[in-house]
Amino acid sequence: MQSLITLAGILVAVVLALDGLLHAFWATGQVWPAHDRLSLAQTVLNTNNERSFRTAVLVPLVCMLGLGTLLILARIHQLGSLGQLVPAWLLQISVLIIGAGLLLRGIAGLAWAFGLAPSRSKLFYKLNLVLYTPLCLLLFCAVALIAFS
Repeated sequence: MQSLITLAGILVAVVLALDGLLHAFWATGQVWPAHDRLSLAQTVLNTNNERSFRTAVLVPLVCMLGLGTLLILARIHQLGSLGQLVPAWLLQISVLIIGAGLLLRGIAGLAWAFGLAPSRSKLFYKLNLVLYTPLCLLLFCAVALIAFS
């Protein structure tokens, strides 16, 4: 059972870290995989608000994703003595907060998938249906396994 929890934690940590790296890349002004900020905002956030990809918005998000990665790794005892410096109660609360965020994003994704929320971009709708929502729900299940082990 412990190896399953470790695997779940590593999966969550890897996805959070990759998401953080992608947001760090966008913070430099890059717009890949889109061709401009507007199409990036439409594809990733389902909005026409290009300002969401300003450095001032992205850097705190990068920091939160990095912190989330470290907290998950500490919770599954993969940070060695550094991870032991964080009190167990703080790790548990952190994992529950991460899980709640993933669940909320998954529920929002289901609302978009079932047409309960407007979708401004066909590409966002497709990515939400096949990538964003299933990944958030899978990661929520992984975090729940970690939190309640």
